[in-house]
Amino acid sequence: LKFGCGFGLNFVGGTSLSLAPNLTYKVSEKISFGAGIQGSYNKIKNLQNTTTFGANLLGFYTPISNLQTQLEFAQLRVNTTTEANAVEVKNSYWDSALFVGAGYTIAKKITVGAKYNFLYDEDKSVYSSPIIPFVNIVF
Repeated sequence: LKFGCGFGLNFVGGTSLSLAPNLTYKVSEKISFGAGIQGSYNKIKNLQNTTTFGANLLGFYTPISNLQTQLEFAQLRVNTTTEANAVEVKNSYWDSALFVGAGYTIAKKITVGAKYNFLYDEDKSVYSSPIIPFVNIVF
C-alpha cells in the first residue's frame, strides 16, 4: 500500500483549500487502485462559504514512465451558507463527480496535472469548473 495526498490552494476570487489523502495498492508496474477521503473549504468574501467532505475511489494507469492517467469517482456532502441582503441561506446536499485526468510526474513522488468532471452541472456542482488542476504526492 502507498499513501498519497492531493491538495489544492486557490486565492482567485476568494479562498479555496482542499485536502485529499488516499491509500493505493499497486497491482502491477502500470496499474494502481485505491480509495480516499477528501475535504475542502471555499469562501467568497461576504457572499458564500462552502465546506465539503466525502470519499472517493481511484484508479491509476501509467502507460509511460512520466505520464499518469487517472479515473476517480467522488461522493461529497456539501454545506453552503450564502449571505444576501443581510440574510443567510443554508443549503446541504450530495454531489457526485466522475473525473478522468492525466498528470506528468515531475519527481519520483510528485505528479501534477488536470482532471475533467464528466458529471459537472453548472447549476448544481460544488466545483466552479469541470476542469480541476491537481498535485499528487505519494509516500
